[in-house]
Amino acid sequence: MSERVLIFDTTLRDGEQCPGASMNTREKLEVARQLARLRVDIIEAGFPVASEGDFEAVRAIASEIRGPRIAALARCVDADIDRAAAALEPAGDRARIHVFLATSAIHRQFKLKMAQDEILRRAVAGIQRARQYVSDVEFSPEDASRTEPEFLAQVVQAAIEAGAGTINIPDTVGYAVPHEFGELIRYLKEHVPNIARAVISVHCHNDLGLAVANSLAAIQNGARQVECTINGIGERAGNASLEEIVMALRTRKDAFGGFYTEIDTRQIYPTSRLVSHLTGMVVQRNKAIVGDNAFAHEAGIHQHGVLAHRETYEIMRAEDVGRTSELTWGKHMGHHAVARKLEEMGYKLSEAEVRKVTEQIKALADKKKAIYDEDVRALVEGQFIEVTRVWTLDYLGVMTGAIPTATVRLRRVDEETVRADAGTGDGPIDAALKTIDRITGIRGHLVDYSVTSVTRGKDAIGEVSVRVEFEGGKIVTGKATSTDIIEASALAYLNALNRYLDQQQRAPQRDLRAEPLPAV
Repeated sequence: MSERVLIFDTTLRDGEQCPGASMNTREKLEVARQLARLRVDIIEAGFPVASEGDFEAVRAIASEIRGPRIAALARCVDADIDRAAAALEPAGDRARIHVFLATSAIHRQFKLKMAQDEILRRAVAGIQRARQYVSDVEFSPEDASRTEPEFLAQVVQAAIEAGAGTINIPDTVGYAVPHEFGELIRYLKEHVPNIARAVISVHCHNDLGLAVANSLAAIQNGARQVECTINGIGERAGNASLEEIVMALRTRKDAFGGFYTEIDTRQIYPTSRLVSHLTGMVVQRNKAIVGDNAFAHEAGIHQHGVLAHRETYEIMRAEDVGRTSELTWGKHMGHHAVARKLEEMGYKLSEAEVRKVTEQIKALADKKKAIYDEDVRALVEGQFIEVTRVWTLDYLGVMTGAIPTATVRLRRVDEETVRADAGTGDGPIDAALKTIDRITGIRGHLVDYSVTSVTRGKDAIGEVSVRVEFEGGKIVTGKATSTDIIEASALAYLNALNRYLDQQQRAPQRDLRAEPLPAV
């Protein structure tokens, strides 16, 4: 008998908790729009009480996105729940409040300092308060996989009685292994009298590399919702990967007994690329489904086999996950044609943004013999990196040799001034970044640097992602694309600098650093 598995995407909440992966409201909206095209069932849009920015992002997504349910996270604390409800208000009957409270012995003793009866009381109170605002409430007993099964069953029974329609069982620290996690779900199915009144969900972390395997084992034992993220991003080693779970159920129907999702799998790769670009989290080349090598064949025997019959070495089609490209772009395209093609690709841009992308396509056509969809995606996604620009690159010239030298001219936007300088470094990129530091008067320390070819050919566009540490230990991510890697590096560094200045200028937000971040 076929049974549907709901996909609860938490890229914008748990995924964004990955260090260096934060997004602004515009970027989160673009991801949410793409998740709607992907046809996920629930979008967890954020943790509204954490900051004003999170609140605004959740409210914007609740206002604009149609189709999926919109969820917001809250501790079993009145202020959290009230704030989540306010942010979700525009979503109407599609709003879901997701409340959580730790239940394991180690959390009870060292973090919460609460006895079991207090945990039960607070969980019930939190759910009941959330039900005053919405009819759809989800409850998560944090660190469920390390909670005593008997007590976990008591908590789940009380949560359902209090009005929770979804019970999420988190493997918060990625401790479980598939057979025992599956047995835990079966135990709850057999020992919670009212379990049929709720959907069982699971939320697995990847600390042992078992998040997807644990999620699939849970489905086989009664779970009908899976919480996951695009590219598997998230706290520490990440979360269960949405694309791997969806394609495992689709490809191995024989093993999973007809379980299915409503995901439009052709949107998987575009979604992966968008999230990677906006977060600066590079997808490893050998990542299943969405990695660059996922459908690549280099060995002669493999190439011959695929040419003779694709299924000899491929268990799914690249086209099924959206990995197709056409040679349809060129310098003679007008902005109306560009707008139509962009719409076909799933992008929603203003007329000004379309005209800007059109000009960029024309400029790129002068540098490249062939322009592919991947080239255009890189250009379009560059429009989504919205940050107040204080400094822009006006000119960059480098000389290599015994003493690499960079000449840089920056424009200070708010003062309408241009400043120039030249400097040396260990290489042309180092020289350019040091010169930028000298011109701006702000010193940054490069913590991480990566460059990826986002398009094909020897004249491909390169995407540079940097993590830069500024004064006070503040680490900011920057990214940029160009056919010139040195230019892309300077632009990415400036993007991080502008983000840092933008954050410094904002009004102070509530500081939750002293409080534990949600890890459900």
